[in-house]
Amino acid sequence: MVFEQNLTDDQLKIIEARHHDPFAVLGRHPTKSGVYVRAFLPHTESATVGNNLPMKRVEGTDIFEWTGRSDDLETPYQIHRTTSQNQIQSHYDPYCFPPQLSDYDLYLFAKGKHWHAYRILGSHKRTVNGVEGVMFATWAPNAQRVSVVGTFNRWDGRSHPMRSRDSTGVWELFIPGLEIGELYKYEIRNHHDGSLHLKMDPYCQQAELRPGTASVIFDSNYQWHDKEWMSNREHTKWLHAPHSVYEVHLGSWQKRNDGSFCSYRELADKLVPYVSKMGFTHIELLPITEHPLDISWGYQTTGYYAATSRFGSPDDFRYFVDQCHQNNIGVLLDWVPGHFPKDNFGLAKFDGTALYEHEDPRRGEHQDWGTLIFNYGRNEVRNFLLSSAFFWLEECHIDGLRVDAVASMLYLDYSRQEGQWLPNIHGGRENLEVISFLKEVNTILHQSHPGCIIAAEESTSYPMVSRPADMGGLGFSMKWNMGWMHDILEYMKQDPIHRRYHHDQLTFGLLYAFTENFVLPFSHDEVVHGKGSMRYKMPGDEWQQFANLRLLYTFMYSYPGKKLLFMGSEFGQGNEWNSEKALEWYLLDYPKHQGLLQLVTDLNKVYRESPALHYHDFDAHGFEWIDCNDREQSVLSYLRQGQDSIAVAVFNFTPVVRDNYRIGVPEAGEYEVAINSDSEYYSGSNYSVSQVIQSESTSWSDRPYSIVLNLPPLAGLIIRKKH
Repeated sequence: MVFEQNLTDDQLKIIEARHHDPFAVLGRHPTKSGVYVRAFLPHTESATVGNNLPMKRVEGTDIFEWTGRSDDLETPYQIHRTTSQNQIQSHYDPYCFPPQLSDYDLYLFAKGKHWHAYRILGSHKRTVNGVEGVMFATWAPNAQRVSVVGTFNRWDGRSHPMRSRDSTGVWELFIPGLEIGELYKYEIRNHHDGSLHLKMDPYCQQAELRPGTASVIFDSNYQWHDKEWMSNREHTKWLHAPHSVYEVHLGSWQKRNDGSFCSYRELADKLVPYVSKMGFTHIELLPITEHPLDISWGYQTTGYYAATSRFGSPDDFRYFVDQCHQNNIGVLLDWVPGHFPKDNFGLAKFDGTALYEHEDPRRGEHQDWGTLIFNYGRNEVRNFLLSSAFFWLEECHIDGLRVDAVASMLYLDYSRQEGQWLPNIHGGRENLEVISFLKEVNTILHQSHPGCIIAAEESTSYPMVSRPADMGGLGFSMKWNMGWMHDILEYMKQDPIHRRYHHDQLTFGLLYAFTENFVLPFSHDEVVHGKGSMRYKMPGDEWQQFANLRLLYTFMYSYPGKKLLFMGSEFGQGNEWNSEKALEWYLLDYPKHQGLLQLVTDLNKVYRESPALHYHDFDAHGFEWIDCNDREQSVLSYLRQGQDSIAVAVFNFTPVVRDNYRIGVPEAGEYEVAINSDSEYYSGSNYSVSQVIQSESTSWSDRPYSIVLNLPPLAGLIIRKKH
């Protein structure tokens, strides 16, 4: 395109959409004799400003100007344009409004200390000088120019270039007249090579339904009804409270008859009553943060502030959380601050440079997963993630986060060969920036939101993961006990005739059980990728498989630590979990599956009602071995204690009945069987077990009293002392 020779450099840069400071050129500016207004108006035949003051086109361009007395034009003013389709349109000039972000907000953000950065960055409905519109802001320090583009300006990056806030790297623009629900992105021109990058808003709170990748202007108007729950949460002593989690992938728990996804509201009406009836204390959601690919299960996040549009609007998600709380169910969110995908519309090379990630792939890329690693050394990146955590807890009333893949974050050599990673400043393999980041996030969240739960999926022996940061720990509330999970599943896979040779796998976990606040997880990761469903991990025929599974769950619910079970495992899903299909609900037409579901329901009830089984989950005072050495019979027994209550747990890991088995107990009195996994109620063999057992004065296993009972085949018993 050829322009007039007398165009200024500033005008040329505006036309070519490469001006770093469009407010210096566009908008209302004083002159020696009055004021002038300059606007860039593509697809415009003619224009006036204010009270029909005619604007003159700069010949050969789409720049329109008016010059006159300052008294003739008040601010804010409107521009009236006749389009190339002969339509008359009016709008307030975005370039007549002053900066909207405060210097203090920008200072906090640059320091990485703005806990609520999502309130200033992203898109937000706002009224400025009596004019309604939408405020946009993003961080792109290596940009020459950033524009807001969308359906409202034909996705034309020349139309709405943003204001640079100098050295902060933040760009902002208030655009009057925009409506909730409009699509937008940021068009970013890199300073170094002039390359263009069309990006979704990292701070957007709603995203376009995939395969679309735009952000959506959103403003929540949801009215919460969970005040009592939120108040009680602040005073919850989660260390001593029952905590049993139902892990759910919303896209495949159930589907509609036509195979499409259920909405957040439909799931609230179906899933919440189901979980409530089973007695779980929490639902943990696989990531519902926006993601482009269904089969990633949500772990390749592109929208760290946006509930995925697959299941409805962000307020529909709030309704789901609200319904959980009104039914006394907490909601935990799987959160992925360790890596993000390479999709061109996302965070990768956001302003044309490695901004959110590291430039060097030895620090910046997970080669196994094809994802990028956050640069935790940048204050603004740390702030992005910290603010995301605050957003879910505050704006969506989430009760806690399960932090994914912490081991991959902690170690610079994670899944890397020699020469593929860079050591820290001390020559070690620990990622010191991540350690600092995790300590900061956990400390601030726990201080700001008492009662929230931050759990780490961490599979290594890194010390003090769930100990306070001021004691030298990472500050998590809890840590998944991956070692226990692997050991017990490996043990249960053994044919019962060989289990006596593997007895140590049952007992080893108690050597470290109280070094962390452990969650015992049978999660989604254990029922995919050829590992088989929980049922088909168990050996033997159908009867033995179900008996073993009932035995395993009874063992988990009596063992020290909080509980987590992935959906479908509660009723004995047959096939491996497939995220593209609904669970096999038809199986509940069969007695053994019904029995397993009933057992899990009763285990939750007994666990919640029995302080002995939960009060000292993280404390050695709540556990004593009765007999851990009966490997020849593959029998295990122990004592759980808490708040003046006692529970005895005994397990027979073989199909051989053990009649008249004597167990030492600390107190005289009557003991009642609270759970018998072999009961007919659970489709077990219902072998003869007395419901109430009177202790005897015979000392046994270094205890002054004992009880005698029959141990059913492949069964667990939880026995409580009657008061």
